[in-house]
Amino acid sequence: MSSLSTALATLTSFDGAFSQKDGATSDSSTVALTNATVDAIAGTHTLTVQQMATTSQQHSSIVAAGATLSGSITLQVGSGTSQTITLDSTDSSISGLANAINQAGVGVDATVITDSSGSRLSLTSATSGAAGEMSVDTSGITDSSGNTLSMTETQAGGDAAYTLDGIDLTSATNSISTALPGVTFQLLGTTNSAVTMQIANDTSTIASALSTFVSAYNTLATALAGQETNDSTGAAEPLFGDQTLSLIQSQLATSLAFMTGNSGATSNLAQLGISVGTTGQLSLDTTALSTALSSNFQGVANFFQNAGDFGQNLTTVLNGLGNTGQGALALRAAQNTTQEATLADDKTALEARLTTYQTNLTTELNTANQVLQGIPSQLDEMKEIYAAITGYGDSSS
Repeated sequence: MSSLSTALATLTSFDGAFSQKDGATSDSSTVALTNATVDAIAGTHTLTVQQMATTSQQHSSIVAAGATLSGSITLQVGSGTSQTITLDSTDSSISGLANAINQAGVGVDATVITDSSGSRLSLTSATSGAAGEMSVDTSGITDSSGNTLSMTETQAGGDAAYTLDGIDLTSATNSISTALPGVTFQLLGTTNSAVTMQIANDTSTIASALSTFVSAYNTLATALAGQETNDSTGAAEPLFGDQTLSLIQSQLATSLAFMTGNSGATSNLAQLGISVGTTGQLSLDTTALSTALSSNFQGVANFFQNAGDFGQNLTTVLNGLGNTGQGALALRAAQNTTQEATLADDKTALEARLTTYQTNLTTELNTANQVLQGIPSQLDEMKEIYAAITGYGDSSS
């Protein structure tokens, strides 16, 4: 029964199967839909991209192999506080300068690019977009040949510019997760025409969840039917002839026949393609389910999630029949436990009485044995008395 409850919870939970979303774009080379969470709302959107977000980058003039550097460099990211780094003997090489920048934590990533002509310092802002634009002053750094280190802007930091459903928007990054609730999409390039982005309900997840529900119910129904027979040894199953078994089967059957009576909405399992066979087993018609989800998705969701509807009603029934709390199985198990405890007490009391009876009987038998052992000597005494009175049997006569 727990498996059926778990399967049902996937359908009744507001963050379960009915909350899952799927989606796609009409041009995945310019816009890619990367995530749609339970907060996403199904719908279709149009998107044009005028400008991609860029990250500020600069590179230095060439530093000859083996050259040393001295002096200081000043860096500032956006409107942040500028910071000056002064080189010493431990970081006087171009790689040492890159290490000093990375360790300073100024929001700039530094690396060294080397070819046959020498090495260049490459700086990239850790913040994308216009807010991450770098200001770098290397006028205070010279190499061992007296050359001043100069910087050239490789790429300016700029915000992405795009239009979503007719609204002009900007973003510091090309990964956008705040424009639409629960939706993250990636800008991959500018567009020549509008791109369509569709967020859809993930009906495949719902179909899988309903299939699991049907399977769990059938497994339970088979197990309950098995309680009406004998096991392989010929002994009756634990619930054979028990009213609890009839109660469970009756309430489950009633729950399956539940109808909401809501006009124009999904009101019973048959409308979802779920039918009950002559053996009590459920079957799922995926074509009928697909039709129901396409024509009335919210009605199907309400059927499982609304208070007083099928899903919540069956949840209440399963809780009332379960093996925890005040469930029928739990109460039946508690009753069995009480009966077993009573039988155990009776067995203990009976064993105690048998022990006492055995002790008393042993004592009586021992006493009787002592009496029997004394009879021969008593007979001898009687013979002697008889001989003395009558002279009969006296060996001297």
